[in-house]
Amino acid sequence: MTTELLLGGVVYTPAAPDATAMAVTDGTVVWVGSDDVGRALHPEAQVTDLDGRFVAPGFVDSHVHLTSTGLALAGLTLHDATGRSDCLRRVAAHATDAHFGELIWGLGWDDSAWHGADPDERRFPTTTELDAVVGNLPVYLARIDEHSAVASTALRRLVPDLDTAAGHHPEEPLVAEAHHLVRGAARQLVSAAQRTRAQRLALDHAAAHGVVAVHENGGPDISGLDDFLALADLDHPVEVRRYWGQAVENPDHARELLAISRADGLAGDLFVDGAIGSHTAWLTEPYHDDPAQTGFCYLDYETIREHIRSCTALGVQAGFHVIGDAATASVVAAFAELAAELGTPALARSAHRVEHAEMVSPTQAAVLASCGVVASMQPVFDAEWGGPDDLYVQRLGEQRAAGLNNFASLAREGVVLSFSSDAPVTAIDPWAAVRAAVHHHQPRNAVSARGAFAAATRGGWRAGGVNDGLTGTLVPGAPASYAVWEVDDLVVAGSHESVQRWSTDPRSRVPALPDISLGARLPRCVRTVHRGAVLFDGDTA
Repeated sequence: MTTELLLGGVVYTPAAPDATAMAVTDGTVVWVGSDDVGRALHPEAQVTDLDGRFVAPGFVDSHVHLTSTGLALAGLTLHDATGRSDCLRRVAAHATDAHFGELIWGLGWDDSAWHGADPDERRFPTTTELDAVVGNLPVYLARIDEHSAVASTALRRLVPDLDTAAGHHPEEPLVAEAHHLVRGAARQLVSAAQRTRAQRLALDHAAAHGVVAVHENGGPDISGLDDFLALADLDHPVEVRRYWGQAVENPDHARELLAISRADGLAGDLFVDGAIGSHTAWLTEPYHDDPAQTGFCYLDYETIREHIRSCTALGVQAGFHVIGDAATASVVAAFAELAAELGTPALARSAHRVEHAEMVSPTQAAVLASCGVVASMQPVFDAEWGGPDDLYVQRLGEQRAAGLNNFASLAREGVVLSFSSDAPVTAIDPWAAVRAAVHHHQPRNAVSARGAFAAATRGGWRAGGVNDGLTGTLVPGAPASYAVWEVDDLVVAGSHESVQRWSTDPRSRVPALPDISLGARLPRCVRTVHRGAVLFDGDTA
């Protein structure tokens, strides 16, 4: 047995709130406490000097798309485009280095953030405008939410009868079925070597941000089976749990699909609807900025119910992509019906999931909690789009926008929260997610720093069906999955004034976390370790 003794830091652990040291033997935490006691108990251990750094459980990002994340990290990103013309200029510059027939995969344009004086600068590029700068190159430019895309004529021509698909428009961004078809055509132009490089780059990036495990959310309309199977065979030390988003009709169908896809669950991006930014989230009332639209419903109630029923019969995780309030109502009604039929314990044993869960009422949250459903949510969505003049208000109006991403309500009703990035929609940056959850634009929707950190660590493991009371913490007997951080300040903050007065009192022995107040510098990852194996070492990188 080999023991490593980490000394001289600050260890975030409920076992010893003032711990400065931790011992790890063969990938398992065996002790936490003070430096002197650690040296006495482990005299033969290999000693690592933390030099005052902060040690905490490794993060779990419970909703990612690894290939498109890697393509975005290495290729054309349009997040910083300031308007339509700037977006097209960036595409044109990228196209100058492209070979004839080579796919340009771009991501991140967000017309809701374009605020130029000229109204024409605040709209999406058209197909004709894109063709004018790329010629005959196949180009796929996904909107930031990845639920619509501008596509060049060269790419559109690869899809037979595209003009008959729902969501098709000859000039405007493609949505719904038309978008799924064109995205599939674009995926076919990504070589196996490019795909592998992209997946490795995304996982390396995750490890460099203190992430020890991710949940890939694949499916026929988001990544394709080839991509999903390739990821299963990828050798990388970051743990990857894989969810395949395809509905099943009965338990036999579920078994077949699990065998073919080698998935860990039939959950993730099984689309009930789309996204608010693309006007494809399914709403009960029309969009504020498009009164003729209520979005798209991709799965009917019976399909949702039978998918949950079939997965529950096998003890397999089911789950859905759910954003709009109409989509939420359909999924919650299916859980309620099956709870009456099968009993809530049967549902809870499978740890079913909902992804995003942006529009959930307290009553609906109570149903999800009773069924043991985990909500995998993205706090940075509010940071990006929850401001007074931002996308949520543009699309939904102030009243509806104020209720989005209500982490506090879900937590109060007992729903397990798991925080994630939905990368590449937002960056893999867990501390940014924790900060966004604490500093929600609507303070009543926020959670405490400790609650947010738990959702980004233990909550991620619970979203993956691991609820042993150890994994995701640093206590004796837990897997040694942790990250070492350089931090400016450590603070203790409660979720409201009465809690804060007690929790900041030294007698409370509440462990401190890095200062994540707005404007504070977020922690920098120095080292990431999963079950004793080093995933990232910033001192030697």
